[in-house]
Amino acid sequence: MKKLLAIISVLLVIFIGMYIYKSNINQNTLNIAEVQKIEEYISKIYMWQEITEQALPKFDNINDAPELWVWEVVKKNIEEFELEYQQIQEKAQEIFGDKFKKEFPKNGTEYILYDESANKYFSTGVGLDTLDDLFLIKNIKKIKNGYEVEIVEYLEDYGNAMGIEDESEIYNVNIKNLNNETIATIKSNESETATIEAVKKNIEKFNTKILTLFQDKEGNVFLESVK
Repeated sequence: MKKLLAIISVLLVIFIGMYIYKSNINQNTLNIAEVQKIEEYISKIYMWQEITEQALPKFDNINDAPELWVWEVVKKNIEEFELEYQQIQEKAQEIFGDKFKKEFPKNGTEYILYDESANKYFSTGVGLDTLDDLFLIKNIKKIKNGYEVEIVEYLEDYGNAMGIEDESEIYNVNIKNLNNETIATIKSNESETATIEAVKKNIEKFNTKILTLFQDKEGNVFLESVK
């Protein structure tokens, strides 16, 4: 039920509209390009809790981030199934920046397996549940050399679609917080805007996190910490 890239493209339009809507963000003199850059970056690193336990764990420094989450983020952003060690390490640096000092384990990970005979790594398939792990950017604050971004985390539960063969059949999609509590329900034929509005109306019932992003001289942003 993962919508993956389709979700990212749809949410991008919605998020930009949300920033225009929220005046407290405009006071930081953010422009649309900055908002888009930040949203696209967070989409790259936002995972699935059934694979990494948390879509986005908390940590004080990127080098203290859980190993499984780090390398699954890298795997998510590499399209190839067959991987070279250097390719993995370089992609990690590309995603997390020069402050990232972790090294990919030579023996591989749970989902990136090492084949000694080929001296290569192979990305394994993983099973996804009926929950879409999503985020909504609540606020962005400019700080020295970067941004402080507050996100709201929520889940779209497509469990009611199980067993339905007719794609035109309408069913309920439950909007949940990270405690698996149903906060709102929408119909499957409603647009993503309906979900966003449901989250915004009940925003105090959802989990929030603060991401610190630093920006390099070229304007690229990288994750520094999550609180």
